[in-house]
Amino acid sequence: MSVEIRYQSGFGNEFASEAVPAALPSGQNAPQKHPLGLYTEQFSGTAFTAPRATNRRTWTYRIRPSVTHHPYEPIDARLIRSGPFLEAPTTPNQLRWGPLPLPDKPTDFVDGIITPGGNGDPAMQTGVAIHLYSADASMHDRFFYTADGELLIVPQLGALHFHTELGILEVAPGEICVIPRGVKFRVILAEEHARGYICENYSLPFRLPELGPIGANGLANPRDFKAPTAAYEDRDGDFRMTAKFLGRLWSAAIDHSPLDVVAWHGNYAPYKYDLALFNCINSVSFDHPDPSIYTVLSSPSVVPGTANCDFAIFPPRWMVAEHTFRPPWFHRNLMNEFMGLVFGAYDAKAEGFVPGGASLHNCMAGHGPDAETFERATNADLKPQYLDNTLAFMFET
Repeated sequence: MSVEIRYQSGFGNEFASEAVPAALPSGQNAPQKHPLGLYTEQFSGTAFTAPRATNRRTWTYRIRPSVTHHPYEPIDARLIRSGPFLEAPTTPNQLRWGPLPLPDKPTDFVDGIITPGGNGDPAMQTGVAIHLYSADASMHDRFFYTADGELLIVPQLGALHFHTELGILEVAPGEICVIPRGVKFRVILAEEHARGYICENYSLPFRLPELGPIGANGLANPRDFKAPTAAYEDRDGDFRMTAKFLGRLWSAAIDHSPLDVVAWHGNYAPYKYDLALFNCINSVSFDHPDPSIYTVLSSPSVVPGTANCDFAIFPPRWMVAEHTFRPPWFHRNLMNEFMGLVFGAYDAKAEGFVPGGASLHNCMAGHGPDAETFERATNADLKPQYLDNTLAFMFET
């Protein structure tokens, strides 16, 4: 069926949406008998007893319950890897990669995923996996979910349509989307090829960072995040459900589309965000603030003030600091920094870091600008400068 893509605004809101009138029950979550004959199913993203402020759950009203599928069987995970990352020694050396090659044979979103690395363990619900994807085929009769973590997806080449249980997200380069742990979806390519980056977050769900002394405004505004509205599929066929569970891939036959949620309400839902709406905070006097001022989303850890993973971006912005080395300075860091480039150039890397590429600077390994950038920045005439046509990001973990 053809569906108009519509969105609901806000971050962590209690959303409500129905694709058919009367599909959303009034007054209670689980009536004895649904008026349209739908099945009631609660979908919990946190423990039942999580505090109200962090509790995530959604009630769905679907054509068939999720349990109706054939048994899962293990399948080849290809180049997907998962924690604990013990397959090869982790190096303290600075690493840099070129863009992932585009496929030379039909490859969908799931089969096009490879894993450069990560940390932690999904069984312990801590750490992340960093994936790259490269695809040239849509998922029509195949569906996917991961039980290991939520997926933060950063397209670099080609727009994608994420058909999820709770609705459709259209995501283009310059935007991001987050698919919560356990949400089923398929990916339709809007263009001939698609490529990008994925952070699979094993720990607490991403949330907006606290603003502290910044005050009430700045960085990413909650109203700019978009959740889908209900858009269901009612179709039978010979389909496959692929599940990622404790690092392995499993597949089950299913005779209907699992994206059959006719109505839903709750605060556990996929969402998208346009990175061009990020409100940068920067120095207007001297010195270079820590890159934490560019944090869009943060997944907390058990250590107060220390993130399991921060998602930070370096978008177009003014640089005006006086008597200051403006690019990122030389430093060593408790955190590990995985960087990617969506478009343009990054101001601290003069060459060899191109859109679709990546770099990794691990814990306490010295890193900073390359020699050409250092020479240019130390001798620059420090007039106000606008960094245009650039979008880099960092998974800091």
